[in-house]
Formats: sequence, structure tokens, C-alpha cells
Amino acid sequence: MSTPQLDKTYDPKAVEARWSHVWNQQGYFHASPTHPGQPYCIVIPPPNVTGSLHVGHALNHSIQDILIRWRRMQGHNVLWLPGTDHAGIATQNVVEKQLMTEGVSRESLGRERFIERVWQWKAASGDTIIRQQKRLGESCDWDRLRFTMDEGLSKAVLEVFVRLYEDKLIYRGERLINWCPRCLTALSDIEVEHEEVKGKLYSIEYPLEQDPTIRLTVATTRPETMFGDTAVAVHPEDPRYYRFIGQRVRLPLT
Repeated sequence: MSTPQLDKTYDPKAVEARWSHVWNQQGYFHASPTHPGQPYCIVIPPPNVTGSLHVGHALNHSIQDILIRWRRMQGHNVLWLPGTDHAGIATQNVVEKQLMTEGVSRESLGRERFIERVWQWKAASGDTIIRQQKRLGESCDWDRLRFTMDEGLSKAVLEVFVRLYEDKLIYRGERLINWCPRCLTALSDIEVEHEEVKGKLYSIEYPLEQDPTIRLTVATTRPETMFGDTAVAVHPEDPRYYRFIGQRVRLPLT
């Protein structure tokens, strides 16, 4: 009778796949409401369904998995809740590009049919991140997988916003924002890609109100903002500008 031999090289793919199958088949990661242990839950910050996992996800999810497995070994009733984010603007861009190839716009399609297309796209390509998470061996309760456009979640989000507004914890006000003229929506700072472009520096002379022959020169790359000027500032310790302190100037184009 021959003695089983260890492989000369370790094959992590085969080992990880085998143990992941065992873990999931036995339901080791399933959270039960009847479990006697103390509840312990982490909700994964849902990654965008449009992308793939990056090193930041791997680091963050590894830390969460360590905590989850530690509490599970201590006998807690553990739930690690997985999910994906619909990434509204990013998803909209992807689906709109598909529609463009068909000669259709989201406006002509209408809201309901456009959302149907979003769901179709999500069903076709939205499982990439989940497959990657399972490939990492993340010990989530995959039976509870959620998507931010699921009906129950959407209603919960609307309910929370209404309550926050009624409690005056959020409000609508005027702010400088990043506006997308194509999507017709506001963009967060992290969604904006900054691009450096060569510009021109314009020197504008502001004549003094008391003596128009004396002018204060200001250099700017945005002369169109001149019409909104309400004051001109100078360095109070720069001797070149002592005589301008406390003076009034005129807008040269008004």
C-alpha cells in the first residue's frame, strides 16, 4: 500500500476552491436569528457594480474578514452582509453608451424602460465583483446578498431622507457644485477628473475713484469674473500698495 505524498508545489487555487466549497456547502457563514450567541454584524461598504475589486477593497475586506472570523470562533451570532452599489452615474454612463450604439437616448426611452435596461446590464455583468469576493474566500452570508436598487432598500433610503428632512437635519440650499451638463446632475468631488490646460494671464487696471489716472493692476486668468467683484485686496505690508489701502476703485468695464 503506497503512502500518500504531498505535492512538490503548493497549488493555492485547488486548495482554496476546495475549502470554499466545503465552507459554503456546510453553511458555516449563515447567520441564524435563533443562534444563542451575542449578535455581531458588519455590513460591507458596497463596491460599485460597474468595476472590479482593487487593492483597497482587498485590504479593507481582509480586515473585516479577520474580525468576522474571530467573533465567529468566539461563539457570536455573526453576520457579514454582502452587497453591491448601483453606482448611479457610472452605471448610467455605461448603459447610455450601449444605447448610443442602438441610436437611442435615455430621454427617448423613458425612465421606466431605461431602468429596465440598467437591470438587464446589471444581470449580465454585475456579478464580477461577487465572484472576486468569493474567490478571496470572504466569509459572507451570501444568501443575504443585496443590491442598492433592490425594492426594499430603495424604499428605506427614501424613507430615511424624508425623515431627515422633516427633522431639519438635512436641507436644500445654494452651494457651489460640480455640474455635469450632459448628465444634468451634480457630481461629487471624487467623481471629477481635473485636467490642467494652458491659459492666459490678463492684467486689468482698476482706476481709483478719486483719481482715475492712478490705477491698480490686477492679473487674473478669469477676467469674466470681474463683473462679480466687490473688493480688491492688497498686501498691507507691501510698500508698493500703501497708497491704495482704504481707497475705492471702479470696475473698468462698467
